[in-house]
Amino acid sequence: MSWIQFLCSPNAGRWHSMVKWSHGFSRTTTVVQTVDDTEPLEFALARLVRGDDRTQLKKSGFSCHSDFHSKVCLTQNPVRMNNTALQIYISTNQTQQNFTQMSIHPYARQEDKMTLRDVTPIQIIQQNKTLLPVCQFLHNHPVLIFSTGGFTGNLFHEFDETIIPLFITSYHFRTRLQFLITDYKPWWVRKYNRILSRLSRFDVINPEKDGSVHCFTGAVIGLKFHDILSLNYTDIPGGYSMSDFRSFLRQTYNLQVKNVTELGGGKPVVMLISRQKSRRFLNEWEMIDMMKELGFEVITTTPQRMSNLDKFSRVVNSCSVMVGAHGAGLTNELFLAAGAVVVQVVPLGLDWPSTFLFGNPAADMELRYLEYKMNAEESSLWDTYGENHPVIRDPESIFAKGYFASRAIYVDEQNLKINLTRFRDTMIRVKNLVG
Repeated sequence: MSWIQFLCSPNAGRWHSMVKWSHGFSRTTTVVQTVDDTEPLEFALARLVRGDDRTQLKKSGFSCHSDFHSKVCLTQNPVRMNNTALQIYISTNQTQQNFTQMSIHPYARQEDKMTLRDVTPIQIIQQNKTLLPVCQFLHNHPVLIFSTGGFTGNLFHEFDETIIPLFITSYHFRTRLQFLITDYKPWWVRKYNRILSRLSRFDVINPEKDGSVHCFTGAVIGLKFHDILSLNYTDIPGGYSMSDFRSFLRQTYNLQVKNVTELGGGKPVVMLISRQKSRRFLNEWEMIDMMKELGFEVITTTPQRMSNLDKFSRVVNSCSVMVGAHGAGLTNELFLAAGAVVVQVVPLGLDWPSTFLFGNPAADMELRYLEYKMNAEESSLWDTYGENHPVIRDPESIFAKGYFASRAIYVDEQNLKINLTRFRDTMIRVKNLVG
């Protein structure tokens, strides 16, 4: 289920309340805890649980941490992973848990039941060691098991639900664990190879091609989720903020510009995200001409160009400004230098998700964020439905009909014809910010 599916679900009210509560925490605090390469691996594993969960881990060697979003299970004891059956075995003389078998979907968003249908569960089995499968490969380190099923193929969801949770869950191990990826997608592993290789010093295991039994010194099953495109340094495993993640990205992709002031005194460069399907700028060339008249250099980019993060991240990092309609392409704000400006064009009916998904995280990225909220007549829906239709006058009534009805109109059908006079005022504000 995507964000808009959940927004339209019966639990949307509860979600709004939870969101307001979660955003009461500051997420831009500096690191308060660090880990070096000599920390025993059992301590690194223990950082993933607290309170009763940690007590259980010390007592039995196995524990699970669950919250609204995520569920992570771990053991400090040796395990055997049967790749063919996706079963991980714990010997009965190692732990005295009150279960013989349980399953877990190794995905960060456990509340998203629709998406979990595309995530293959892992079976955790407690069994007498005389019945355990024979080890075919021995590893002197733990394994981290997660899925690339779910909502992949969308940059926002890939970072929000896999890459950032993977960083949260694994970074404090300092590469001393091995990834086993279920629902394996070769293109995904190629796309994020730089990130994977900086989080683990070992080759990724694809159980669909390697049907062996692998034995590890411990295991983590699942990924920890904090918030939308965010890290909370006070939450487990503790100590890391969005500032740390962005520093990790700069090092991973060799991004040279840390602060926008390092870009020099030439024309400020605007990256305009050019959408090819829905939420297109119908007068894009006029927008470009106007921005050039104001003294900006303008680079346009398409989703196809964004697929090569090795190259594209460096282009983003060289820009002072990013402009785009609400959509996954704005996730690339992660690669902007601190102090850069993000201008999100908010389509009709998408005010709340626009601010929540990209506006709020921008502050933690040390970016300056502006919204251009469209008037109804700037939407193609104005011409399609007429000014008196509920689609124009009462979007809430359309959202009340559910996910498919609202998405079909406001996400998939809508295009944008920007009022250049109004938008010019916004870009003048941007020019004053970046100089």
